[in-house]
Amino acid sequence: MVGRPDLVTLGPWRSGPAWSTSKIPLALAALQHADSPATRALVGRAITASDNAAAEALWAELGAGPPAGAAVDAVLKAHGDPHTRTQWRRVRAGFTPFGQTPWALLDQVAFTAGLACDSGAGRVLDEMGGVVSEQRWGLGRLASARIKGGWGPDERGGYLARQLALVPRGRDLVAVAVAARAPGGFGPAVAALDEITAWLRKQLPTLPSAAHTCR
Repeated sequence: MVGRPDLVTLGPWRSGPAWSTSKIPLALAALQHADSPATRALVGRAITASDNAAAEALWAELGAGPPAGAAVDAVLKAHGDPHTRTQWRRVRAGFTPFGQTPWALLDQVAFTAGLACDSGAGRVLDEMGGVVSEQRWGLGRLASARIKGGWGPDERGGYLARQLALVPRGRDLVAVAVAARAPGGFGPAVAALDEITAWLRKQLPTLPSAAHTCR
C-alpha cells in the first residue's frame, strides 16, 4: 500500500516494543550529552553487539528515569518522530525500560529517514554498519546496510523481531523499518524477516529515497 509519495507501507502490524532498536536514539542522545571516549566505547558495544549493559550505562549517563526519557524523546523529535514517548520506567523485570517503548513502524521509519539527513550522526551510522555477523539477519543481509535489530518475547507467548535500517541504493539511502511476530520464538521471527528482506531486495530500485525527508 502506498501511503504518500515518499512512503510505502505493507502488512497489518503497526506497533510494539522497540526492544533494542531503541538503542539508536539512546546512543545519539548520549553522544549529544557527552561525546567522550568512554561514551563512544559504550555506544559501539550497545549498537554493534546490542550490549544491554552498555546501553544501561548510557541511560545512566543521561540521568536515568524521566531525564533520560526526555533526552531520548528530544532526539526522536529532532529526527522526524514527534509521537513516540520513551518508556522510562522498568515495566518488565529483566528488560530495559527504554526497550519496552512502544514504537510504531511508521514513526520508526520516519526517524530512520531523519537519521540519514543528520550530518552529526556519523559515529552512530558507522556503528550500525559494524553490527556483529550473528545479528546481521533480515535487513543485515543487504549489502552495506546500516542496521539495528531488536527482539524479545511478549507476555502472550509470541516473539517479536524488528529492525530499522538505512540501505544504500547507488548514491541514495532508503530508510526501512520491519517487524515480524511469531508464536515459535526467535528463530521463526527472524526467518520471517529474512523472507521480507528477500522481497525487499527485488523492490529496492522502485522505493523512495530517504533524501525526500531532508530539508
